[in-house]
Order: sequence, then structure tokens, then C-alpha cells
Amino acid sequence: MNRRVTIVMYHYVRDLEGSRFPAIKGLSVKRFCRQLDYIQARYTPISVEKLLEALGAARENLPPNPILLTFDDGYVDHFTNVFPLLEARGIQGCFFPPAQAVLEHTVLDVNKIHFILAVVPDTGTLLDQLFVSLEEFRSEHTLKTREDYLRAVTEKHRYDTRKVTVLKRLLQRELPEPVRAEIVRRLFAEHVTADEAAFACELYMSMDQIACLRHHGMHIGSHGYTHAWLNHLSSKTQAIEIDRALDFLQKLSIGKDEWTMCYPYGGFNDSLLQILRARQCRLGFTVEPRVADLDIDDRLTLPRVDTNDLPS
Repeated sequence: MNRRVTIVMYHYVRDLEGSRFPAIKGLSVKRFCRQLDYIQARYTPISVEKLLEALGAARENLPPNPILLTFDDGYVDHFTNVFPLLEARGIQGCFFPPAQAVLEHTVLDVNKIHFILAVVPDTGTLLDQLFVSLEEFRSEHTLKTREDYLRAVTEKHRYDTRKVTVLKRLLQRELPEPVRAEIVRRLFAEHVTADEAAFACELYMSMDQIACLRHHGMHIGSHGYTHAWLNHLSSKTQAIEIDRALDFLQKLSIGKDEWTMCYPYGGFNDSLLQILRARQCRLGFTVEPRVADLDIDDRLTLPRVDTNDLPS
């Protein structure tokens, strides 16, 4: 009985060489096409509905080598580059747009950091700039020393250097929220653009584009409201994030009995899972890099492999 499914995670899919930001970490459209060829030759693409059937009371079997394709962050790349290719091949994609980026035309800090890194190759210079900036915030915020912050980031990232990982974690999580938000704002304005609203409209899908995906059979799920690192929030704030994200899904006529969750940064904890279960979340997707086993894995903590784990 086949109960294992490969769930693949994608982010940027674009013509990297011809773009304004060729150094952004993403998958070129040519490589994506080759990967789709590889997938169709060796796997059976399935839909969210098929996955839910397999998880249902009947515990149905999955087809041979099932694979589910997921796309995080709601980039316009997904509408212009990914959607036509999937539709032509009869493959369902699962798209997870963060609500704030779409509704408020703000560039998420996670993406600001991506583009800052794409235009400033010397990460050491950015780290020095960050620590110099911290000094002006010490009178209003309790801040650690440079050495303490460096020691606080102990994790390793599969595709980032140590310096990049430290910079990302400081600006995503370790610094007090007002401090990191202001530093990211300044760095983005200095190195990328000061016109955040225009950049957001270029970067993310619109509501009409997301609705079009859904109309054509693609799955639309939640990626939170602000793309926050949810396991670092209080349970009260987690609930607010989820409820605001659900309001966004309702604007797309996605009912509370059919919604799914993709955790920003892969971050979740017990209190978040409790909130999701209370709100009838059907599936939850993490960033743990392995093949999912439906007989072992909780439906709210399904692992996903990265696009780089497949040949392209």
C-alpha cells in the first residue's frame, strides 16, 4: 500500500539572467521546465484533494510515486511563469500567498532581505552596517553585544553561508521587532528602492491573479498574514495572525472547512497547532526536507523537499 508522497517547495521561478536581480536565489524558468519533465517522467503529480482523500477515513491508496508541488510567498512569478506551464501539463500547484503583501502592497521583510543580499555581495559589510546601526537603539531597547548575537544564532542552513544565516536570523527573529524592522527598511531603501509600494506590486500577485489561479483549479492556502515566524509569537498573537489570514482566504471564497497552512520559515509549535485544529485546518506544510509518510506524519506537519533536491 503506497502512503508516501514527495511534496516539493518552490519560491522564485523567473528568468534570472534577464531580470534586474540575477543574484536572487531562485529557479530559472528553463530549469523549472526541465524539472517538470523529470517529474512527469518519474512521478505522478497529485492534487490537494487527492492527498486529503488518502488521509480520510477510508485511507485511500496513493498512485505510484505521488508528488505535490507547492509555491510559497505569492510571487507574481507564480502567475506569469509557473501557472501557464502547470495548466498546460494538467498539474495542480498549491500556492501560499502571505495576505499582507497582497492586500497592503508592502514588501515583506523576508523579501527585503532577499533583495538586499542579491545586490550587496559582501555580507560582512552588511553585518558591520547592522551592528553599527544597533548603537542608536540601545537607549530605548535592551540589546545584546555583537558577540552575544553571533553566539545566539547556532543553526545551520542548507543553502546559506554562516554570515548570511546570521544576518537573516538577526533581521528576521533575534532583534526586537521595531529595531529589526527599521534596520531592514533602511537597508532596503538604500540598496534596493525607496518606492516600496511599486516594488510590492511588481513582486507579488494581485487578488485578481490569485482568484484566477483558483478558478483554474489551482489550490490556494494560507502563508499567514505578515509572514511572521509563528513559533516565536505568543499564542494570542498567533491566533490573531491566523484569523487575519483566514479573513483573506474568505475574500477568495475559500471556506474554513477547506483551508490549508504553509508555515513561514517552517516555524510552528504546539500552541499554533492547537489553534489550527480549532479552526479546522486540513493540512500543514513544514520545511523539514524529507518525503512525507501519511501513516506516520501528522497532517499538520507534513515535510517538504526543496526544489534543489530534484534534478533540473
